[in-house]
Amino acid sequence: MSDVRYPFTAIVGMADLRLGLLLNAVSPAVGGVLVRGEKGTAKSTMVRALAGLLPSIATVDGCRFACDPAGPDPQCPDGAHTGAAASERPARLVELPVGVSEDRIVGSLDLERALAEGVKAYEPGLLARAHRGVLYIDEVNLLQDHVVDLLLDAAAMGRSYVEREGVSVRHAARFLLVGTMNPEEGELRPQLLDRFGLTVEIAATREPVERAEVVRRRLSYDADPAAFADRFAADERALADRITAARELLPQVELTDTALRQITAVCAAFEVDGLRADIVMARTAVALAAWAGRTEVLAEDVRKAAQLALPHRRRRNPFDAPGLDEEQLDQVLEEHAEPEPEEPQQPQEPDEDPDPEGGPEGDGPQDGGPDDGGGGAPEPSGQDGPDGPPAEAADGPAPDDAPAPQPVPLQPPSPARETAPVAAGDPYRTRLFAVDGTGRGAQGRRSPAETDSGHTIRARRPRGRLARLHLSATLRAAAPHQLARGRSSRALVLHKDDFREQVRQGRESNLVLFVVDASGSMAARQRMTAVKGAVLSLLMDAYQRRDKIGMITFRGAGAELALPPTSSVEVGAARLESLPTGGRTPLAAGLLRAHEVLRVERLRDPDRRPLLVVVTDGRATGARDAVAQSHRAAGLLAGQGVASVVLDCESGPVRLGLARTLADRLRATAVTLDELRADGVASLVRDSRGGGHRDGHRPSGSASASASASASASASASRKAA
Repeated sequence: MSDVRYPFTAIVGMADLRLGLLLNAVSPAVGGVLVRGEKGTAKSTMVRALAGLLPSIATVDGCRFACDPAGPDPQCPDGAHTGAAASERPARLVELPVGVSEDRIVGSLDLERALAEGVKAYEPGLLARAHRGVLYIDEVNLLQDHVVDLLLDAAAMGRSYVEREGVSVRHAARFLLVGTMNPEEGELRPQLLDRFGLTVEIAATREPVERAEVVRRRLSYDADPAAFADRFAADERALADRITAARELLPQVELTDTALRQITAVCAAFEVDGLRADIVMARTAVALAAWAGRTEVLAEDVRKAAQLALPHRRRRNPFDAPGLDEEQLDQVLEEHAEPEPEEPQQPQEPDEDPDPEGGPEGDGPQDGGPDDGGGGAPEPSGQDGPDGPPAEAADGPAPDDAPAPQPVPLQPPSPARETAPVAAGDPYRTRLFAVDGTGRGAQGRRSPAETDSGHTIRARRPRGRLARLHLSATLRAAAPHQLARGRSSRALVLHKDDFREQVRQGRESNLVLFVVDASGSMAARQRMTAVKGAVLSLLMDAYQRRDKIGMITFRGAGAELALPPTSSVEVGAARLESLPTGGRTPLAAGLLRAHEVLRVERLRDPDRRPLLVVVTDGRATGARDAVAQSHRAAGLLAGQGVASVVLDCESGPVRLGLARTLADRLRATAVTLDELRADGVASLVRDSRGGGHRDGHRPSGSASASASASASASASASRKAA
């Protein structure tokens, strides 16, 4: 890979992304930019190219925190830097790996010096390295939530606070924060989206000429990076000079009362939560004016600032797409614009040729309109209004021998015929279903697991490379041997067997695989709206718990993998919304397809435990022994120890209980649609102590449902789970 960066000015198109990055370069106080877009759209290339445009910075020699010699940080851990020598260097681009740990970000105790020399020393992290530069987070939506919270807090405060392992350190951490993400791989929570100042949606151009130019330039760069960069060197210098000029002009830009009133009115009109959006819009509008070389914020600056700062703050639930109503925006800006001065009215001269038929208050007809006496053409009596005549008049009279139209009888949809998709019911908070046992999967909020960030429950000897030192346990293990090892100084004498690592327990995310019955029986009984609402609620729960999800649907002749396992719950909601119904009920095919999907996923990600959610009424058709086949398929899944939940969709006064029988074969928890709601947990306590089974027995391999011993405790646990 070449060390020569792809030039920023050589990138074709993507004007909004260019502007968003440049505004943050002019004013880092804007709060960073989140770049959302499909794969292969040069997101990372443009961010890396931006670092080459930033002006060089002066730093104190030997300072690990890049202190400015003109105004060093008084709390810098490396000292006050009074009279220290300085030098210039380019602004750094610090890239954050997806699997980064909290210690690597904020820094930690220098364990080597602490144990070898007996001194307490701090080792800086990536936030210190990124100070006064660019912190780039590729695939920010794949980071753990606590890591993202940590980064955004530092970006908002401009300072990093480290309080851990006996170390108390504060240092400046002001950087240009840029995150990129592909929404198909999962979304950020709205609370985290709000912490990014601006957001930009990008997509690859569909214009063949532009696409050809992108390919041509990329091939030219790959062939000779240095020569390609030389072609755009003049443009790069000009753009860098403009960034410097805009930075110098920024303090002189005036945010007028009219512009501020427009900003607050827009945020109020779009019902944005909190006041962060108002502040970000104000800073962005000021940066836009400085970028344009003006010292006053105009309405066009406010409009563009709203387009960049508000779309990702408009989301009301996890499945809402970011967006902004342009017409509403223009209307609000116009209503709160500065009123134009009124022109003095000119005195009107008397009319020299008054209307002989009468003036406005006369009795004659006006401008050719019909008078009260019926002088105008009357409106036809068959006219239905200004929109035109009714259909009979437009088509003319029907011939005498034409057959009279017959009413079409309303018939219920046939189970063997596909029906159009129906809308899902409103989502609601569901019960928490978790996989039994303790896992080791990716951090999340569903099932118990050993994680990197949970609470420490014990110490153990390292398994492989030491990752999380348990300091007190290590000291206790080494202390009895110090005399025998001939300790003669403050430093401890440690052997490899003395080291202990922390065992932390938290919660993991799981693979939630939905197997949804889309057969005709679901449509015939008009249950699909309620069923889709239940699955949508479970999807929202999976989103909040950071799970991966997949979806299998079965109807007609077989089963289909409607959604391969992914972190994008939004795609799952869209596939669910467009799901048609009709045909027979090949339940066995759906379960066998689930077994195959889980087998493949177990090879890809062996640490992520699955949770199977079967949504069915338990009926099975299509073969003479269809029910027996479905039971054999269920036994195959149960034999693999797959944790399962059966959502019983059977309704009506007469119930066959087939879904409950299927749950027994799966060794699964069985719940009805009514029991799925979190506020219905209290009613289950009287009937169940084992996760949904009426007899209180939860077979091995099933998912455990959160249920408490009292109604009040159940409701409280459900609120915490949500």
